[in-house]
Amino acid sequence: MIPFTLPSDYPRLRTVETFHELVATRFADGVNALCWPRTLPGDFSEVVKQFGGTAGIMTLDEAHLRALPVSAAGRVAVDLLVADLRLLREHDLDPVLNCIHGYPRDEEPGPVVTDVFSFHADSATVPADTYLCTYHGPASEGLRNDEAQRRVEIPATRAELLRHFGGQDNDDFRCYLKENCYDLHYAPVPSARPFSFGLGNLWRIACEYPGSPVPPCLHRAPATLPGEPPRLLLIS
Repeated sequence: MIPFTLPSDYPRLRTVETFHELVATRFADGVNALCWPRTLPGDFSEVVKQFGGTAGIMTLDEAHLRALPVSAAGRVAVDLLVADLRLLREHDLDPVLNCIHGYPRDEEPGPVVTDVFSFHADSATVPADTYLCTYHGPASEGLRNDEAQRRVEIPATRAELLRHFGGQDNDDFRCYLKENCYDLHYAPVPSARPFSFGLGNLWRIACEYPGSPVPPCLHRAPATLPGEPPRLLLIS
């Protein structure tokens, strides 16, 4: 894998050197994303090839991974996947490993698309973070908070949402935006510079929740094009 470096001009991101540091570091002083950079051995493409005929998203568990007929290099990749799943579970997290050939799209997106291809913030009602790692295929992408505009605050988009809502711009409308997750999605400004999360790196990113000390980390799934390899993604 190509050595990974974070954007050097964005102070909201920082790297850590160990998993313990990744889970123990508090988000503060504006930092809303932590990255544990890793160059992982093993053949993850061989693991993914075992699911060549699968459509959509397939969730893989430890038993499934252990049963794969792979080479020694593939076995190294399997062992790393299992180790990451166990590591997160040992810290009271609930990781999911997915082989993704394609995501569902909004059938009727309306003024604001709310699928995973849109830059968005994860949200929760209590303090929570999101953990992410892409092992194979296009990696997740981030967007600087200062290069993003909440879509519901773009005048033309807000006017169209009001038309769909059929009411006034009041508390009921704001509840409507929240209930449909419209308020969690962002548009890049024309000069925006999205950045890649890279392959093999384990990330912990801030969510939006009441009382959060930092703004949420904005991110999205990369656009999938015909012929591109499927993604192997861990998320918790």
